Amino acid sequence: MYAVKLEYQHRTNGPQGRTIQVDTGSMAAAIGKAAREFLKSLDRKERFDANKNGLTIVCTKASEDAAAATA
Repeated sequence: MYAVKLEYQHRTNGPQGRTIQVDTGSMAAAIGKAAREFLKSLDRKERFDANKNGLTIVCTKASEDAAAATA
């Protein structure tokens, strides 16, 4: 289980983002899956802001205790 934090600079509201919990076998798969899910949730202007200003991705391996608590 990985916790992937994705953040971008919104044009009026400042930094926007969220953390997505992903259960995959590798960190690369977790980042790809979380990025797809995150970008699908944005509207057209927000996707433009994320592409223009950059998308910050931080991925950490979640502990087994935290994974059990969120499940």
